[in-house]
Amino acid sequence: MHSTAIGGLAAILYLISGGLLGVRLSRAGSGNPWGKAGLLAIGWGGVILHAIILSQTVLRPEGMNLGFFNALSVTGWLIAVVLLSVALTRPVENLGILLLPFSGVTIILALSFPVERIVGDSHQWPLEVHILISILAYSFLTLAAVQALLLAIQDRRLRGRHPTGFIRGIPPLITMEVLLFQMIAIGFVLLSLALLSGLLFLEDIFTQHLVHKTVLSSIAWAVFGILLWGRWRFGWRGRTAIRWTLSGFATLALAYFGSKLVLELLLKR
Repeated sequence: MHSTAIGGLAAILYLISGGLLGVRLSRAGSGNPWGKAGLLAIGWGGVILHAIILSQTVLRPEGMNLGFFNALSVTGWLIAVVLLSVALTRPVENLGILLLPFSGVTIILALSFPVERIVGDSHQWPLEVHILISILAYSFLTLAAVQALLLAIQDRRLRGRHPTGFIRGIPPLITMEVLLFQMIAIGFVLLSLALLSGLLFLEDIFTQHLVHKTVLSSIAWAVFGILLWGRWRFGWRGRTAIRWTLSGFATLALAYFGSKLVLELLLKR
């Protein structure tokens, strides 16, 4: 099957899974016929087809093709894998309402706007390990950011005494906060490993084309570290946790894709 057809089908499966999760959430408590396992299975179908696309577009004999949109597609795939895996044991499937369609969009963008940028070669496995850890960290912290947005909506509805609609279909506020900090903790550990592996495996992480990414990633690491410390020491929660989470994620997004967008798409370097 042609890569475009495979990619299109993968995107459709992601969209269907995310859309049906949205329908399931909106109909919470009203005889919803959609089962969690079946909806996640559709998402896994998208993940499998997405992996086939990545094997054709990213993995090259001369190295990894991580042009801007390919890197975004890899990130979208890992986000979907992490989300669907965590959803097997934790009630986080509702995050797929936003994240699974996002993964589908990354496929379409990568196939529509191919950008060639070979990173490393087949003998530079430490660099590939560093890239994988970095994207895994970003994936977990993306889940945390979307969880924080959902938590903000839930908190606002409860404060306004309007616990109607989808609020009935998501876990209690305390459970949502526990899940948020679990995601942040895992993402923080992975981000720490990503920064450490960068120091060990990259020749100079403070060269001109990497310095912005290094500095912004370090700032994001500090933000999440302070948030976890504040949670442990002072019991930070609610709006404080939401603000720190979204601030850290915004900084990390600039580090991962902001500098890459400027260098590759605007400056053509």
